[in-house]
Amino acid sequence: MAKQLSEILMEQGTLNTEQVKRAQLYAKQNNVSMAEAIVKFGFATEEQVTMALSKHFAVPYASKENGILVPEREQNLQEIIPEKFARENMVIPLFVEDEELAVAVLDPTNMFLLENIKMMSGKQVQPFIASKSQLLRVIDAFYSNKNLLEEVMNEAVKPNLDAANATESDEDVDVAGFLDLDKISPNSSQYVKQVNAILRQAIAERASDIHLEMFDERVSLRFRIDGSLYERTAPAKESVSAIISRIKILSKLDIAEKRLPQDGSFTIRYQNRSIEVRVSVCPAVYGEKLVLRILDKGTGEMNIDKLGFEPDQKKAFLEAANLPHGLIFLTGPTGSGKSTTLNAVLTTIRTSELNFMTLEDPVEYKLAGISQVQVKPSIGLTFAAGLRSFLRQDPDVILVGEVRDNETAEACLKAALTGHLVLSTLHTNDALGAVPRLIDMGMEPFLLASSLALVAAQRLVRVLCPYCKVPHIPDSAMLARIIKEGHLNPREQNSWTFFKSVGCPKCFGTGFSGRRAIYEVYRMTEEMRTIIYKSQDLVELRKAAIRSGSLNLRANGWHKVIRWLTTIDEILNITTADE
Repeated sequence: MAKQLSEILMEQGTLNTEQVKRAQLYAKQNNVSMAEAIVKFGFATEEQVTMALSKHFAVPYASKENGILVPEREQNLQEIIPEKFARENMVIPLFVEDEELAVAVLDPTNMFLLENIKMMSGKQVQPFIASKSQLLRVIDAFYSNKNLLEEVMNEAVKPNLDAANATESDEDVDVAGFLDLDKISPNSSQYVKQVNAILRQAIAERASDIHLEMFDERVSLRFRIDGSLYERTAPAKESVSAIISRIKILSKLDIAEKRLPQDGSFTIRYQNRSIEVRVSVCPAVYGEKLVLRILDKGTGEMNIDKLGFEPDQKKAFLEAANLPHGLIFLTGPTGSGKSTTLNAVLTTIRTSELNFMTLEDPVEYKLAGISQVQVKPSIGLTFAAGLRSFLRQDPDVILVGEVRDNETAEACLKAALTGHLVLSTLHTNDALGAVPRLIDMGMEPFLLASSLALVAAQRLVRVLCPYCKVPHIPDSAMLARIIKEGHLNPREQNSWTFFKSVGCPKCFGTGFSGRRAIYEVYRMTEEMRTIIYKSQDLVELRKAAIRSGSLNLRANGWHKVIRWLTTIDEILNITTADE
């Protein structure tokens, strides 16, 4: 199909001959498919590739967006196509109708696979085509075994949990390479299976963090899912030290050191994708606390159209990002998705005619065609030092992971004043709070006023589970508040429907599935520049921003509520009225 894919995309004008040659060489050297190579170089998106194949082969396109890539759980499809077969062959059963089995596959030209499915199911097969990333996520969700963790933790067998024995298992292989969660042997020692079960369950539930800690009488295991922590079946108290020891070995930490905090990382292989796990171990009163940050690149959303921008906000951000020089600051608390937004913006404006460079701590997303540098303060490579070095690398667009001190702020301002576009992040409560913060860091108001192009802020709100949300009618006082704060037209309220969360097996009882960003985006107007230059009055600056017609965080949140994406309570919890 690789040759056909190249020809199809060339016929459509998506690829040229030079791009095909580059993708073919990369695919051959790295043993990946042609489609993966094309997406890796940014020549086309995964959706564009899949839809082109769908059109060419006259095979229907299935995605979560069009509502087709949603398996019917009531038809026991997992008994027709077992999980092992589905994962090995990249196929997911969708539904059975009139003795015909609909399946979504990666390669609709694989007649051998389709014939195997026909023989396995005893039914005629109707193929649909889907992208690899969506297939993997749907397979994860459909076959996830919520009881896996509980079964492993409750096994009666109690192994020898001496931490020193953690190094003796045959399963502790090549800790510098990949730990393959799909290949852990059933005969593995108990603590190896427990670590495996915790990681698998966390990935299946889309957890971003795993917290394991001991208290006086109990052990707590929690997953952070969509920003909130949820308790899960914890291991026995006697198992915790061995579990932490195994994690330490995998991340090359000192298993004998229990008095000082330690940080490390390792990479796991799971269902044809690699996932980085960052490790933090900290001594506490009742023993060490372990926190694992899961960085699953397969779930990162790099499409700026799917982040949560309102049309006017997206237009303003991209206009500023296409300026030849200036400062762009995105604010928000840790974990609010700032890096994802800025990387999506860079991916959107990326072109071979410009030199893009990033300075990050750490580098979370590997971006094709962009030079990325990891900050290493231990050897003197700080944000400020790296930025000074960047200016000798002839950059056009610079991304600085975070402005933390006066030195970095001054270096960013100098870069912007010497003809570079600089994007960075700050920790402030709202977008306009970036102005007094930067002035406090030593930026001269008249220089800041002339160089600042845009300030924005973002938060992440949980998205309602589409399978269990139920209609909800707010009282008249709340409805009036939503209209006022959201700058909404009260004449349209009859067309609004509000929902609240409930919880079901598909969302693991949380009532939510995924998160979406809400933004406030302010392009600098002449009035706002004058206020920054003359008085730096934050109240007047906010009034000028309102007059520019931009939505603040709370208003943007109410727009998400009336579009059925989230709940009233979620917006009230995430934002404040004066934001």
